[in-house]
Amino acid sequence: MANKHEENLKKKIRSLLKKKNAVLLAHNYQRDEIQEIADYAGDSLGLSQTAAATKADIIVFCGVHFMAESAAILSPHKTVLLPNIEAGCPMADMVTPKKLREVKKNHPDAVVVCYINSSAEVKAESDICCTSSNAIRVLESLNGAQKVLMIPDMNLAKYAQRFTRKKIIPWKGFCPTHHNFIKVKDVQNTMNQYKDAVFMAHPECAPDVLSLADHISSTSEMIQFARECLHQEIIVGTEIGIGYRLRKENPGKNFYFPSKEQICPNMKVTILEDVLIALEEEKHKITVPEEISAKAHSALQKMLSLS
Repeated sequence: MANKHEENLKKKIRSLLKKKNAVLLAHNYQRDEIQEIADYAGDSLGLSQTAAATKADIIVFCGVHFMAESAAILSPHKTVLLPNIEAGCPMADMVTPKKLREVKKNHPDAVVVCYINSSAEVKAESDICCTSSNAIRVLESLNGAQKVLMIPDMNLAKYAQRFTRKKIIPWKGFCPTHHNFIKVKDVQNTMNQYKDAVFMAHPECAPDVLSLADHISSTSEMIQFARECLHQEIIVGTEIGIGYRLRKENPGKNFYFPSKEQICPNMKVTILEDVLIALEEEKHKITVPEEISAKAHSALQKMLSLS
């Protein structure tokens, strides 16, 4: 139950959003109270597409830095605000433009497929972007390419390798939340406890965890799977923030998280006060230099043209 202070914050935020013709976007991993008042909740790509389509003048993006950058690239004439400037992504930080350029020299015949969970500068050094939901479709679109450098998530790259004959060179990056805190032993213990449950997992999980999964997909597809699945008990292999929508949209079903450590601190750093201040002061505007934006937009647009 929200306290009076929290309810007042929510009312002030909703009032300011209306007054300033602003829209509030929340990633599926955000705090419950932020998802509750968001105009739209979803995954990083879906929210950026929503940002581009909306008629709002201001986009308040409750996510992490690379997501707000993608929104700014796809919506260059709108103001994009990141409520908490400290909201970064450890996996995105595992690849830099300089290091990518060095590796590209060693593989001149490789196409660079960049996971959307990367900085604008890294996207600008890439040939095409992908998401966890369309990575295989992106690979299939690369006619004539025999070698692919997939950055920065090695687990997504290894998962995608199952579905293509192309040689995939995985970057040695990973999401700490999925890679370090969703472990086989915890999943197996949960399976033993809830024997009728199915297990859905995000492809950012390690291969040994994915080998146990009944369903592997992005967060948006997980939400769809949970809605359409006939099972009443579901084990969830991704960040715990998704639990808000899963429970809200499926009141008759039970969801279990194998570990209490399935938490992304960067996704949880944004609080209601941050959102209010960002709106009041139009603070933490996310912009991308034009030269970088143009190249990154090209990589994003190639991906978007496939859907």
